[in-house]
Amino acid sequence: MIPLRSVSLLCAGLLLSGCFSSADSASESLALTEQSGAYSADLSPDGQHALIGAVSHGGSLWDLSQKARRFDWNHQSKAFSVLSAVDFSPEGRYALTASPQDLVLWNVATGTSEGFWSSPGEILDAELSSGGNYALLGLGNFEAVYFDIRRGGIRTSLRHPARVRSVALSSDERFALTGADDRVARFWDLENASELKQIELGNTVDTVALSPNGRLAFSAGSLDQALVWKTDTGETLFSLSGDENLFPRRLSYLSARFSTNSDQLLTGRADGTVELWDLNREQVLRRWKLDKQASYGPTSTGVIAVEFGPDGNSWLAVGSNGMINWLR
Repeated sequence: MIPLRSVSLLCAGLLLSGCFSSADSASESLALTEQSGAYSADLSPDGQHALIGAVSHGGSLWDLSQKARRFDWNHQSKAFSVLSAVDFSPEGRYALTASPQDLVLWNVATGTSEGFWSSPGEILDAELSSGGNYALLGLGNFEAVYFDIRRGGIRTSLRHPARVRSVALSSDERFALTGADDRVARFWDLENASELKQIELGNTVDTVALSPNGRLAFSAGSLDQALVWKTDTGETLFSLSGDENLFPRRLSYLSARFSTNSDQLLTGRADGTVELWDLNREQVLRRWKLDKQASYGPTSTGVIAVEFGPDGNSWLAVGSNGMINWLR
């Protein structure tokens, strides 16, 4: 048993650990899938659209202002695609859907496809560049590739010693961040395919994110540490679970998004918790729990997509149960 005084010191000194903290509920939610849930999801940067890869009925684009499904997006006629990854372009005009074997570029306004390609390897994660010109793909064949989604073909290949589980692209599209099964997060220069920095975690790196200014990286291992670190030096700024030597917490972060000014970080965990972090003070500002799809069944849902709201006072999150949550 930990003495009461020790607990008090831990809570005072380790604000990141979340001692005695409470979580708010979502102010509103909407089911985007049937009760079978979703494999993948993404939210447009302006918070107006959601892209879902549902378990039972494939891909769909939702207009969140109207709370209505606009388009059904699948890779074969009269068949539902299993979408391992989906993503919006940074300006929100294009969207990517990826099955393990192929990928499609879509026009968000018209709902039409603008490119269909077979993948050079099993797709585990994907991120779309501005204008829908390129896609950074994390593959099961031990590499990440910068793929020309307009003309086809690989522009840059980043070789790894293990399966590449997660990828992120810098806003200027010069740098890439990858997380792999060898427990290492790597920061790359896409111009010459050179590895610039790396940090090692204690388990598979299944979630990564880059700040818009390219100076900060987020990397999280499965049931392991989640770190914010500097891309120029590789120095760890802080662990989201506090001091691992004193009070370790084993959590899985499934999604993360930096704010446009790179001062805040929004994260989603496997236990259905969304957290808003102040990166300057290194502490949690807000915490929420996502809604369940029904009053019965599992008590939580994994948070597979998060996004900052357009008004600066709201946030959005999608759970693996297929529900979108408006957080205020």
